[in-house]
Amino acid sequence: MTDGMTDETTPTATTAAPALVELSCVGKHYGNVRALDGVSLQVHAGEITCVLGDNGAGKSTLIKMIAGLHQHDGGTLSIEGEETRLASPREALDRGIATVYQDLAVVPLMPVWRNFFLGSEPRKGTGPFKRLDTALMRRTTREALLRMGIDLRDVDQPIGTLSGGERQCVAIARAVHFGAKVLVLDEPTAALGVKQSGVVLKYVAAARDEGLGVVLITHNPHHAYLVGDRFVLLRRGTMVGNHTRDEITLDELTAQMAGGSDLDVLRHELQRD
Repeated sequence: MTDGMTDETTPTATTAAPALVELSCVGKHYGNVRALDGVSLQVHAGEITCVLGDNGAGKSTLIKMIAGLHQHDGGTLSIEGEETRLASPREALDRGIATVYQDLAVVPLMPVWRNFFLGSEPRKGTGPFKRLDTALMRRTTREALLRMGIDLRDVDQPIGTLSGGERQCVAIARAVHFGAKVLVLDEPTAALGVKQSGVVLKYVAAARDEGLGVVLITHNPHHAYLVGDRFVLLRRGTMVGNHTRDEITLDELTAQMAGGSDLDVLRHELQRD
């Protein structure tokens, strides 16, 4: 190449893609009660952001804002770089944000495939002959679960006969199938034993590997550290920590979750004279 000419093969710098969801200094008040104040987090595609906190820390309020149930009072909420205010859960879902609550909102006596398509049932036929396409729903449910590595005995069995971990996995697979970009999980391992918790975390990681941005709400730092890329710690509605995985160890995360200096004071008070 001669002087003054540009090498067309030279790569140009590219800007990083905006976060799928970004909260910046958001706050939420209910009358005189401060539920959240100054909380920030980012959710990126192919990453898991863990939100940790004890009871009353503000985790539920945070979920409701991301899910479109409640609007924030202060700060900003952006989706893929666009500042917005979600007016309803339907709008959040339309924007690609799926929330799986701890109670799962399933119909226990209905088969797995009916719960998988609940509210989004495909139909076939026309006019008075229009009916549910049960064959398609059964086949699609089985294929979607297998894609996530979930091999159920029978998709015709009532979903209430599944274990808690299996029901969580079906809910995760459903969100992936219906095109969610962001998956918010409310304490998915709270009521599960060690083995079932491990199964659920495996499928949380599978959703991440599918390219979703995952928000994992939990009070268990060990579960969070197994899969998390980012960690946001809440206490009494305020953010007391915001770390990437390479900035914090499990012991440090556990200490911050347990209260840090507050725990040292309690240990001193409980010592024998």
